[in-house]
Amino acid sequence: MPRTRTRTRRCAVLLTSLLLAALTAALAALLGANATGVGFLAGYAVPWVLFAAAVLALRRVPARAAVPLVLAGAVAVAATGLVTPPRTSTDSYRYAWDGRVQAVGLSPYDHAPADTALAGLRDPWLFPDRSVCTRGRDLSPLADGRCTRINRPAVHTIYPPAAEGWFLLVHAASPPGVRHKALQAGGALLSLAVTGLLLLVLRRRGDPRRAAWWAWCPAVPVEAVNNAHVDVLAVLLSVAALVVVVRWRAAGGALLGLAIAAKLLPVLLVPGALSGVRRPRAALAVLGPAAATVAAVYLPYVLLSRGSVLGYLGGYAQEEGYDDAGAGGRYALLRLVLPDAWALPAALLGCAVVSVLVIVHGDSERPWQGALVTAGTAFLLLTPGYSWYALLLVAMVALDGRWEWLGIACAGAVAYLAGPVAGAAAYGAAALAVCAGAWKRRPLLAPVR
Repeated sequence: MPRTRTRTRRCAVLLTSLLLAALTAALAALLGANATGVGFLAGYAVPWVLFAAAVLALRRVPARAAVPLVLAGAVAVAATGLVTPPRTSTDSYRYAWDGRVQAVGLSPYDHAPADTALAGLRDPWLFPDRSVCTRGRDLSPLADGRCTRINRPAVHTIYPPAAEGWFLLVHAASPPGVRHKALQAGGALLSLAVTGLLLLVLRRRGDPRRAAWWAWCPAVPVEAVNNAHVDVLAVLLSVAALVVVVRWRAAGGALLGLAIAAKLLPVLLVPGALSGVRRPRAALAVLGPAAATVAAVYLPYVLLSRGSVLGYLGGYAQEEGYDDAGAGGRYALLRLVLPDAWALPAALLGCAVVSVLVIVHGDSERPWQGALVTAGTAFLLLTPGYSWYALLLVAMVALDGRWEWLGIACAGAVAYLAGPVAGAAAYGAAALAVCAGAWKRRPLLAPVR
């Protein structure tokens, strides 16, 4: 019997390793190809299938043997994001520009990239000449005959101050001429840091094999590494905040404030951080440090900037249709059953109700459980069109273990790459998966201890 068990475990390790190798090869091939839009999405499905198979195979590997396998897989998967320039997003070019602007002592909130006042900071990488403009599909023309790789070059930056600090740090630490690789390498390091933190937590309070839900997820090399989205910094800070807040509310609140100052999306996790809190003093112990941290991080930029430090945030909300449901693909599921004018109030009401339920009935020892519910519900109600937003949700799934919520990450990719109609169908399928999982796992939230 022991020999049979040992043989079975070895076979599980071998199978998992082979699936990981196939996953890595599929990701490298996908990112190395020149596919875009629906073509990229079709190829993207293959790594997701291999990812699911690898995670299932990992369940038969003993927890102790799984830890080095998770780490090795995390390194290999993250490395695939470094093989090519950003494939499906140009946001990292804005990051590079914001870092360069700050390095000369200017506020990134005061000038748009197209502003000729900063023409002396332009280089051929971010601002190619006219001959390149005519053949580049992701280039925006400028009035002076040049063009830029930066999207929305006529508007000010949208990113909060902790993100801007990251852009400045990467710029300062980068050798000259490194171009996009510095931000991609930074994204890889941050994604591996998230894996390490998840393993540290789950070895003591769960199953370390669950860290693979983040470490091997195809969204991580594509969005956190290849596209170098700053969301991964917010994810690292958010995971740390939810882990720390269990024992030290003030420190957890401060980390959550840093996460919010990196991306704003982690504000969806606040009800989770308050899970099981019954007294106003306990709530203030989290909310006070969070608000103070956000204010402290914003203050240097407020003092440095001549204009608003909110940048293009309001314009972005309008552009994406968050203020007018009829203008875009937002609130897609709600709009199936409600008039467009009711979608925004209904989404806000739904988020508020779920937040109250999480605070009242959530488990204070497992705040990530409630955080997954509030963030996932907000995604289903708002149906965002950008796939990288779901990186936050992927990390919450790894902490909590309810894999069915990963369907929302897939839905975001469909919405981004195939358009709002396909995205609505994908979000609908994700909602059904979540409901089925909730029915099977009743109750959705553990009782307060």
